[in-house]
Amino acid sequence: MTSQFSLQGRTALVTGGATGIGQAIAIALAQAGADVAITINRHPGAETRHAVEAAGRRCFAFEADLGDAAAVDALPKCVLNDIGPVDILVNNAGIIRRDAAERFADADWRDVTAINLDAVWKLSQRFGRAMLEAGRGRIINIASLLSFQGGVRVPAYAASKHAVLGLTRALANEWTGQGVTVNAIAPGYIETDNTAALRADPMRNRQILERIPAGRWGTPQDIGGTAVFLASAAAGYVSGQVIAVDGGWMAR
Repeated sequence: MTSQFSLQGRTALVTGGATGIGQAIAIALAQAGADVAITINRHPGAETRHAVEAAGRRCFAFEADLGDAAAVDALPKCVLNDIGPVDILVNNAGIIRRDAAERFADADWRDVTAINLDAVWKLSQRFGRAMLEAGRGRIINIASLLSFQGGVRVPAYAASKHAVLGLTRALANEWTGQGVTVNAIAPGYIETDNTAALRADPMRNRQILERIPAGRWGTPQDIGGTAVFLASAAAGYVSGQVIAVDGGWMAR
């Protein structure tokens, strides 16, 4: 690895880093040289910890329900007290709820937007303040193909991911000139718990695969390299951007 992509001496926080895309990003950042903290909730994070430590880096786990505003407010202070400043923030944690729009429950709307948007905003602001004081930092938000499209039966998810893209651009406009870049990754159709229902539906699975030029579902590991790039010195002049990692879906 060239020094331009090295994350030696950096510390990253990846929300929802115990499984799926968050886990893959945490491991990739560790393999590039960063120490990694993750938030955990229902999953203990032991697998991520083992992989990060196998890469020769330290791993820290912070238990936090990111749907709880008080827990989100408390997290930055806990992280700062325990491990010190965070150089790289990856806002990955997210949930999805499916139902027809006319039946979609208010509680489901609140649950989705609390984690997918409110927590992203609060953590970006809180950790962003420290990054601005240090004069450097990287914030990477996990957007979605539904940052561009409406989807079906997922109104809260689509709305929250559209908002994440807008927030990414707004923060980049204010902070890039002060050394803090803010970008987003829009994963395509990835094999995670969030897409299990789609993969289990023969018709939807076939429809999705027919549109992906790569001819396959993505894996969480497909996202890790893009996160390393955006976190590294190689992306120092990249800000306010969203990179679709989708096997070509958006090009079709």
